[in-house]
Amino acid sequence: MALLDKLFGRTRAERLIAEGNRAEQAGRAREACELYRRAIAAAPDHARAHLNLGIGLEAAGDREAAVSAYERALAIDPADPYVNYNLGKLLDARREWERAETLLRAALAAKPRFPEALVVLANVCESQGRLDAAAAALESALRERPDWTGALLNYAGVLYRLGRLADAEAALRRLIAIDPSDASAYGLLGDVLRARVRVPEALEALARARTLAPDRFDLQSAELFVLQSSEATSAEALFERHEQFGLRLEAAIGARFAPFANAPDPERPLRVGYVSGDFYTHPVAFFLIPLLERHDRERFGTYCYSTGRLRDRITREIEARAGTWRDAAWMSDAELADAVNADGIDILVDLSGHSGVARLPVFAQQPAPVQVAWLGYLATTGLTRMQYRLCDRYTDPPGAAERFHTETLVRLPACQWCYRPPVGAVPCAEVPPFVRNGFLTFGSFNAALKISPSTRRLWARILERVPGSRLKLVGIPQESARREIVADLAAAGIAPERINAAPRLGLLEYFEAFAGVDVALDPAPYSGGTTTCDTLWMGVPVVTAPGERSISRSAGSILHTLGLDDWIAASPEDYVERAVRCDRERERLVELRRSLRETLRASPLMDEPRFARDIEAAYRDLWRAWCRAPGAS
Repeated sequence: MALLDKLFGRTRAERLIAEGNRAEQAGRAREACELYRRAIAAAPDHARAHLNLGIGLEAAGDREAAVSAYERALAIDPADPYVNYNLGKLLDARREWERAETLLRAALAAKPRFPEALVVLANVCESQGRLDAAAAALESALRERPDWTGALLNYAGVLYRLGRLADAEAALRRLIAIDPSDASAYGLLGDVLRARVRVPEALEALARARTLAPDRFDLQSAELFVLQSSEATSAEALFERHEQFGLRLEAAIGARFAPFANAPDPERPLRVGYVSGDFYTHPVAFFLIPLLERHDRERFGTYCYSTGRLRDRITREIEARAGTWRDAAWMSDAELADAVNADGIDILVDLSGHSGVARLPVFAQQPAPVQVAWLGYLATTGLTRMQYRLCDRYTDPPGAAERFHTETLVRLPACQWCYRPPVGAVPCAEVPPFVRNGFLTFGSFNAALKISPSTRRLWARILERVPGSRLKLVGIPQESARREIVADLAAAGIAPERINAAPRLGLLEYFEAFAGVDVALDPAPYSGGTTTCDTLWMGVPVVTAPGERSISRSAGSILHTLGLDDWIAASPEDYVERAVRCDRERERLVELRRSLRETLRASPLMDEPRFARDIEAAYRDLWRAWCRAPGAS
C-alpha cells in the first residue's frame, strides 16, 4: 500500500510539475512556484520537484529561496547534473567560489557535454584569477557550441586579460561575423586593439559600439579613454566630446537624492567614500594606500567601494586600511548609489573617470552632497554633478586648464601625487650602464599605447644624434606593437639592433631592468605617472615635454615637485636637445644615480603626513562651501 501511495504521489507530482512548467513558460512565475510546492507536498523526496521550484523561484527573483530549494534537491540526488549546475551558478553569483566549483565539476562529471556548466565554471575560475583554467573551460564549451556568442565574448575577455591579444581579436572577429549587432563585442575589440597599439582601428570599433548601443555609457567611456591617446584629436575637440558625454548621461540619469540628510555642520567629522575598480595591484591602489593609512580617523571616516572583480594581496591591504569596505562589483549603478547615500557619505571621490571600470552613472545620480574626481583619470569627466577635480598647478596651470573642465579645479599646494615604492623595489644600480657599455641607453617603461607616432619620431631624432646609443623598452606586446615601433624607427634610419623591446615584466624584473637605462624618455601626448616615479626612484632621470592636455603634464608635475625643472622641455625640439645633451654630461648622470632616491625621500612627493593633511584640508574647504549653501547640490 505504501508503495502504491508513493507511486501515486510521484505521478501526481509529475503532473503538477508539467502544469508549473507551462505556467512558467507563460511568464506566471508565482503560479508556477505554487504548483511546484504542491508537487513537493505530493512527493517530498522527488528531487525534480525541488529542482523546478528552485528554477521558478529564480525566475520570480527570490534567489535565497531558490538556493534552499536546490539544497533540498541535492540532498535527495547528489549526482543530478542540473541541480549541481543551478546551485553552482547561484553560488558563483554569491561569490562562494570554492563550493560553486565543486558543484559545477560534479555536474560535468555526470554530464560531460554540458557547455552551460563549463561557462559558469569559467566565470568561477576567472573570478579567482585562474585565467588559464577559465580559458580551457570556455574552449571546451565552444567545442560543444561553436556559435555561442556569449561564450565567445567571455573567451575573448579572458584572452585579453591573459595578454593573448591576437587570439582575443580572432575570437571577437568570429563573434562579430556571427552577430554584427553585438555592441559588447565591438567594445571589447576596441580595448584589444588599443592594447595592440592600433588606436585608429580601436576608435573605429568603439564608434561602432556607440552606434549600436547609444545608451551604453560604459562603451562611451572606453572610447573617451582611447581618444586621450589620439594625436588626431585636439584638446578642444576632446573636451567637447567629454562635455557632450556628461550632458547625455545627466539627461538620461537624474540626480535623485537631494535634499540630503547630511548635517551641514562645517567642522564635524566627515565621511569620505572612494569608488574604484582598481583596488588591486594597480597604480591607483599604490597611490591611495598611503592616504588611507594617514587619514585622521577622528576627523575623516573612510569608505571604499570596490567595483572591480579582481582581488589580490593589495586588495586585502586596502580592505584592512579602509574604515568600511563595500564589495560593489556586483551592484548595479542604482544599488551602489543607494549604498553610498545610505552610508551618509559627505564627500564621494571617483578614482577612475573614464578608465578601467568606469562608474560615472553612479555619480550622475548625485548620491553624496560633494563629489570629486581624482587620481585615475587626468582629465575632465564631463559631468556637472562631479563638482570638483583634485589636481596641482603643474598638471593644470591656473588660467589655462579651466576651459577644458566641467569641474571646478582644486589645486593641492604641493602636488597631487603621494608615492610609496613597492616593497619589491630593488636597490639602485651603483652607476649608470654607460660606464660599462661605453654608450648611452635611453629607455621607456611606459605602456605601449603611450608611444605615439610623434613620440617615435622624436626618439628617432635623439638616437640619430647620439651615435651608438640604444633604446630599451619594457611593456611592449611581442607582436604587432613591437613590430610597428621597430619599423617606424627603422624607417627613420635607426637599425633594429639598437632597440630592445621587452614584454611586460614581473615586479622584481621590472625594477631590475632600470639598471640597464641611463636616461628615460617620457612619451606624448600621454605622459607617465607611476612609471615616472618608479624611474626616478631607481636613479634614472626623465626628460619630458608637457603639452596642452592635463595627461601630458603628469611627468612634468612630478619633476617640478622634485626641483628637477631642467629636465622639463619647453617644446618637442627642446625635448630632443635636452636628451642629446645627456651624452655630453655623463658625470651628471652618475651623480643623479646616487642622489635621486634621496631627493624623492626628502620631497613632498613622499611626505605622506603632509599629503594627507593637504587632501583633508581640501576636503574640509569643499565641505564648508556646501554647508554655506546645502540646498544648491
